Order: sequence, then C-alpha cells, then structure tokens
Amino acid sequence: MLKDIILKNRSCRRFFEDYNINRKTLEELVDLARLSPSAGNVQPLKYILSCDSEKNAKVFLTLAWAGYLEDWSGPEVGERPSAYIVILGDKELKPKFTWDHSIAATSIVFGAVEKDLAGCILAAIDRKKLRQSLNISDRYEILLVVALGKGKEKIQIDALGTDGDIKYWRDKNGTHHVPKRSLDSIILDYTLEG
Repeated sequence: MLKDIILKNRSCRRFFEDYNINRKTLEELVDLARLSPSAGNVQPLKYILSCDSEKNAKVFLTLAWAGYLEDWSGPEVGERPSAYIVILGDKELKPKFTWDHSIAATSIVFGAVEKDLAGCILAAIDRKKLRQSLNISDRYEILLVVALGKGKEKIQIDALGTDGDIKYWRDKNGTHHVPKRSLDSIILDYTLEG
C-alpha cells in the first residue's frame, strides 16, 4: 500500500556502505522517474548513475548532509551511500526547471523503498565542484542528487511539540526523530460565502 511506502520513506543519512547496488537497479529506479508526470510532457531530465566507489567518492565530497544536525558533518566511512543518481535538467529542452525533478526524485525514492533500500534527496550540492568532478557539460543544470543504499539508521516520526519546533534531531541512541504537524492542523476549513 502506498501509505506504507510513504511511512517507510524517510531521508536516510547513514547506510551500510558495503551493500552493493548495481547499475540495473539504478536504471529501474530512473525508469520510474521517466514514467512520472512531466510539466507539459517536455521530459527535460537526464540522469547520471553512480554505483562504483571511485565515482561515489567524487559525488559524496560535493554534498552537505543535515543542516539541523550542526555537530554532524555527514556519514562516516562505512556509512556512506552505495549509489547516487544525479538529476540534471537539459537546458536545450527547457530553460528553467520547476518541479519535474522533485516528482522524479520522489518516484526514485519510493521505488527504492519498495526494493527495501533507503534514500536521501539532496539539494545542498557544491554544483561547481560536482560539475568539474564528473565533467558535466554546461548544457545541463545540476538539480538534485539522490543518495541510495541499505538504510542503517532508525528513523521515527514524532508529533510536533507544543513549541512548534520542526527541526529533526537524534537521541542518545542515534535514533533520528522527525517531527510532523498533525493532520487537523494542516487542513483549513473555509466556507463559501453568498
């Protein structure tokens, strides 16, 4: 059921790095993105697949991992992703990109969860460094990176506290807590007048 996939899909930031994800699996995930909706059906997205340690290391060095965890600089060796999908926008097909890449990235991580994998969609990217490291043509805008692997961390959804603090955090046992607003607090009830 879709709700189960959504509940299981958390932004995972620690993985079993030695878990192998092959190119075929990445191609299957990109195929889900390919089949997803595209504004005006332009389909301007392109993808770079990475599942070897040398390319993975280059991608890893361009990413920032968890803004709210100020004392954590990202996954240690052994806890890094096994694979990445870099999502690019082809500027010859479309000059500006709005939401196609968000839809595609969501399809990718939902597909990963269905395969008992975990992912993290990252937009905090040193784009200049990534472009140089992977020799990405200026024709393509670097939009997102999806980190993928076998999840190593426990992630728990919590009710948003009375203080309204939405920042995720880790407890002393390493469990990653993600506060969520209640359903009744996000549904507005407006009545039509006259």
